[in-house]
Amino acid sequence: MDVKDAKKLIELGRKAVWEAFRGGKLEVPQEIKEAYSQPMGVFTTIERYPQRQLRGCIGVPLPVYPLWYGVIHSSLQAAFNDPRFPPLSPEEFDKVTWELSLLTPPEEIKAPPEERPKHVEVGKHGLIVERGNQSGLLLPQVAVEHRWNPVEFLEYTCLKAGLPRDCWRDPSTKVYRFSGEVFREVEPFGEVVREELGQSAT
Repeated sequence: MDVKDAKKLIELGRKAVWEAFRGGKLEVPQEIKEAYSQPMGVFTTIERYPQRQLRGCIGVPLPVYPLWYGVIHSSLQAAFNDPRFPPLSPEEFDKVTWELSLLTPPEEIKAPPEERPKHVEVGKHGLIVERGNQSGLLLPQVAVEHRWNPVEFLEYTCLKAGLPRDCWRDPSTKVYRFSGEVFREVEPFGEVVREELGQSAT
């Protein structure tokens, strides 16, 4: 996806949240529905500007919705339903930036548990850890921001799932990896850029 498309999608997510403030519902143009009809996993991250402090992050990891709908759904959820934060207020709307992470379908890492870190590339992959009815997901950019190596990335994804830090070593734990393209606003309502994740510590 190019930056122009990403900007349209970020504008779509913002408009959905603004309509929710007004008690209305966004009317999505047919051309948007047609242009972004492919099912895709997507996360919306909202951050305070200019500190880039997290204000909300929720998404749909699997390609179950058309992209246009996934952007609207994740934007509304990140703004109003992230349990870590109070709902976004209208007064904050021009003081936060939007970030979209477009995800590839998760693939299970089939390697023996002790070899799983070899199949995790920091700067490229996000992770999902799943055991029983518990699961946790961390986006690719999280490992880069914290300078985690693959083992640390696996450990923190286990913790995100509410599981023991070393649960990735358990054969009954499933580990999935996925890739993502990340686009973010440089400033509220401003230019949109592709985030180059780069590499973290190995």
